[in-house]
Order: sequence, then structure tokens, then C-alpha cells
Amino acid sequence: MKIKKIINNNIVQSMDENGHEVLVMGKGIGFKKSAGDKISSDAVEKVYTITPDLPTNKLTQLLSKVKLEHLQVANEIISYARVSLGKKLSENIYLTLTDHIDYAIERHQSDLPIKNALLWEIKRFYNHEFLIGKEALAIIEKKLGIRLPEDEAGFIALHIVNAELDMSKVSQVTEMTHIIQRIINIIKYHYKMDLDEYSLNYERFITHLKFFVHRLFSGVELEEDKDAGFLFMLKDRYKEEYECALKVREYIIKEFGRDLKEDEMIYLTIHIRRITN
Repeated sequence: MKIKKIINNNIVQSMDENGHEVLVMGKGIGFKKSAGDKISSDAVEKVYTITPDLPTNKLTQLLSKVKLEHLQVANEIISYARVSLGKKLSENIYLTLTDHIDYAIERHQSDLPIKNALLWEIKRFYNHEFLIGKEALAIIEKKLGIRLPEDEAGFIALHIVNAELDMSKVSQVTEMTHIIQRIINIIKYHYKMDLDEYSLNYERFITHLKFFVHRLFSGVELEEDKDAGFLFMLKDRYKEEYECALKVREYIIKEFGRDLKEDEMIYLTIHIRRITN
């Protein structure tokens, strides 16, 4: 690769072997260099491929203002998250999480901490992502000597969930968390019981609710693949569970103006049965 444009001492613009625009990061990669100079592969730490999720202007603006060590830490955290989750994350996380970490460090150094009002819910609903957030704090402390509060592990977790579901804004994850909490409360109040939050069935239900709310936000509906007779059988066999699912349906209709189709009701009823028995 050759340098197309120098952004700063550590970031240059280039083209990859397929002719796609990329931004290349590396310590001193642009220092005393000029457009047209060859980029040494030994100097390359990270290549950011320009995509709709990573537009040139936003990425260039972010990378040019963030300290190299903060970029390195963010990249390490994102790599760790991908390996830990074993799934693809939206490329947009390189913008959102990097910007958040840079700002969190700045706030910490200015003694301006922000409390995470959703920390309790994040620990319960996004436990794996929260544990990644805790590891992220350890990486930041090891690399930069800065110990951020646990609240930041929660904020990092929200960015990771956002990247998992490819949502447009982290605020949608915050709203999703509120919706999940309300649905859980509907079930708890209906049965007048606490739920075993450490059970496998509960974990599966929370995963189902994440994708359920994502479908709600995106307007996507499940394809109908169950016959009406199956739902009729569930109504008859699991009367209490179906009645509870109807309360969830009423909440969704009232808050979002969206009705739930038969397949959604079937899955809700089955999950409610599992977590309450």
C-alpha cells in the first residue's frame, strides 16, 4: 500500500489491494512521510476499511483527534469482544466505542464521573457483554494506568450490544433495556414471584427478548410457520402462561401500536412456561 493522504503522524489514508479506501494506523506511520510513499507492513497496527458504517469523514475526524494509545486500547477491547462473543460486530463500533472510551478517560481525568442508571439492568440482561466491559476496564488500567469506575463497564457493554444487533444508536439499546425490564416485571407481577435470573431458561428468554425488541424497532416480523392449531393447543394446555403473554401483548400494543402475530405469542408463551416452572 502507498500513502494517499497523511492525516497525522499515526494515521494515513491509502487504498487496499482491491482498490477500496482505507485508513491505516500505526505509531509514526505518517511521520516525515509524503503522499506516494510506500507503507511499511511492519508499521501497520490497524487497517480501517471504509464502509457505510464507517464513513470517511466521521472516521477521519475521530482518528485525527484521539490519542494513539486510546485508539490502541479501543482496538484491543473490540478484538477481545469479537473473540469472546464469537460473533460479528458492526464496524460502527470502531466509531462509537473508540469515541466513548476517549471521552470517558477525559472525564475521569477531569474528575467528572457519570453514574450509569442502568447498571443493575445491564448486569442482569447483558451479563456476557458486561463481563467484557469489566475486562475492558482491566485493559485500560494495564495499558494506560487509569482505573475507570464499574459504571463504565456498563456503558461499554451497551456499545457492544448495539454492535451485536447493528442498531443505529446506543440510545436504542437503552430503550430496549427498559422494555425488557417492563416485560420481566409484567411476568413477575402476574405470577407474584421472583424469577431465577441465573437459570439457563432465563438467559434464553433474555436473548429472545433482545431480538424480539430489535424486531419491534426495525419493523421486521417473524415468518408465520406455526399453524393456528398449535397456538390453540398452547392456549388450552398453558392457560396461565398464555394469559401472561396476552398482558405483554397489551403492553406492546399500548406503547408501540404494534400487535403480536401468532408466532410471537407462541414463543412468548413457551418461554414464560420455562422460566416460571
